[in-house]
Amino acid sequence: MKTFEIPQIYRSTIISGIKEKRRVKDKLKKDFSPTILDFEHVKILLARHFGFCYGVENAVEIAYSVLNENEGKRIFLLSEMIHNPEVNADLLSRGVKFLMDTKGNKLDAFYDLKPSDIVIVPAFGTTLELQNELSALGIDSYKYDTTCPFVEKVWNRAQQIGERGFSVIVHGKPNHEETRATFSHSQENSPTIVIKDMLEAILLAAYIRKEKSSEEFYQEFSGRFSKGFDPEKDLERFGVVNQTTMLATETQDIANFLKDELIKSKNLSELEIPAYFASTRDTLCYATNDNQDATYALMNEKADMAIVVGGYNSSNTTHLVELLETAMPTFFIQTELNLISANRVSHFDIHSHVEKETFGIFDFNRKPTIVLTCGASCPDAVVESVLKKIVGFFEEEVDFENLVNRV
Repeated sequence: MKTFEIPQIYRSTIISGIKEKRRVKDKLKKDFSPTILDFEHVKILLARHFGFCYGVENAVEIAYSVLNENEGKRIFLLSEMIHNPEVNADLLSRGVKFLMDTKGNKLDAFYDLKPSDIVIVPAFGTTLELQNELSALGIDSYKYDTTCPFVEKVWNRAQQIGERGFSVIVHGKPNHEETRATFSHSQENSPTIVIKDMLEAILLAAYIRKEKSSEEFYQEFSGRFSKGFDPEKDLERFGVVNQTTMLATETQDIANFLKDELIKSKNLSELEIPAYFASTRDTLCYATNDNQDATYALMNEKADMAIVVGGYNSSNTTHLVELLETAMPTFFIQTELNLISANRVSHFDIHSHVEKETFGIFDFNRKPTIVLTCGASCPDAVVESVLKKIVGFFEEEVDFENLVNRV
């Protein structure tokens, strides 16, 4: 796989050394067990897979190359480069400006664009409508396009089944940049609808069974379907693709459920199924799969708590939190700064969507075992800082420089 030039501020010799040592021992990636960092007073279980993925590294490399090669020019990002506050803050500090917020609302800078300006498309991709709008302003949005190739793979899969006459059901978060982009590309070739979870899949199944009217459909799924979508005929044949950072098990469950509903409603035989349900396989990216598999392995460990690091608006990181909190107390933080002291931690509640403080989470009368992982958009340097801070709550002196040799 291609290697990328990542700015030094995001690197960590400790974390990269641990990753490389595990990679050499397990080149086929069959071992998802955590790396055990056993200190005198605390044990850290570091996930087998975490951190910058291919798409993120590609986007970061392109963005910083554009900055270095275009001194004096005005440089803009459509929205956040990736869902990580450190990366976005650093780009802003270097003079880059955002054109939109993460929900797609245009900011003031958008209305001052000139043909000479540089516009970088983030890793999530963007909509065809927005690319056409930029083109009309004389800006080539494809010149500095950092769209993740795994996102483009989903677009291609949707196009392929659309050209075969199938509708497309997108499993994703409707307001997420990637899902909005996938919806835009998919609707060019086929009727498309977005559903966010199994509850919405169950709602949709009523229309597959033709138990509810089109009028009810347009109300229940307002803003989620392509122009002209007709539930009476466009749910006769379909395939399911997903936002690349969704939970793999949830996407598979949704696809299987909708497939079964289609089979029952039409009384299909095994030979007839392919004519009505397009097999799209899994459209999650490799990093999402690896990180989730590594998280399932962490859930099987006897640990006292978990720390998950990443941007609070990061979809793939949120899903890691969802998994781990079913197995142990889990705290979602952005950086080591959230670890205010050994007795005070600021963390994000994914259910209430607010940041809160919890006291005494590191109060143990014995040697604790703590799980540590992060999302695909979190720099290794941040993980290193979090690791050192946690260990520092329990140990007086640690030779971190030789930590890799102990793995």
